[in-house]
Amino acid sequence: MKWAEDELLSIRERAYRYLKDLILEGEYQPGDRLIERELATKLNISRTPIREALFRLESQGFVKTVPRKGVIVSNITAEEVIEVFTILSSLEVLAAKLAAQRMDETTQKEFDEKIRALEAELEKHDQDDFDSEHIEMNMLLYKASKSPKLYEILSGLTDYIQMSANMGYETPGRRKDSLSEHIQIMKALRNKEVEMAEYVTKIHIENSKKAYINSLNQQKDRKKSNM
Repeated sequence: MKWAEDELLSIRERAYRYLKDLILEGEYQPGDRLIERELATKLNISRTPIREALFRLESQGFVKTVPRKGVIVSNITAEEVIEVFTILSSLEVLAAKLAAQRMDETTQKEFDEKIRALEAELEKHDQDDFDSEHIEMNMLLYKASKSPKLYEILSGLTDYIQMSANMGYETPGRRKDSLSEHIQIMKALRNKEVEMAEYVTKIHIENSKKAYINSLNQQKDRKKSNM
């Protein structure tokens, strides 16, 4: 893999996003060591941007430095993720309420375009790109609330949302159901249906939480069966 210095994102930013994505996607598991030299060789870059990326990831709690071991992937507990769901059940519903109340013609056009694209995906059973689109839809909702501070707070939770969603998608049919739920949310927002927007957003978060807990229980069952 080679990254040109003149690409849109800096080398340090690309290294950070690359490592964070691998952690969120489960490529690197809790307890795995992240060795600067090996990562630099793998990505064909110097060790400096790797070191900076690891510092940044440590400040966010994704990795930690352990004596005699070096940098290892942190264990983000189920309790932490469930706490995020509790926060989302209030803040994301608030964002939906504000977005429906403050919906304007320009934002409606953005929503119409996204709704058409998602419905086409759903009809073709093509959900390969849904992981990235999930975050895009959330950011569009947060932006539509027209509350910069709320947008900032919710944006800071996107990594946890992505991680829990990826685990939840292991539940059969959850990816498709989540896509349908997002379409419902966006239609309610687009049509300025405040109460409906709040309701379907709350249901979506609760269903996502159930799928995440179900995935956790399946992991525990697999560990027991392998013992």
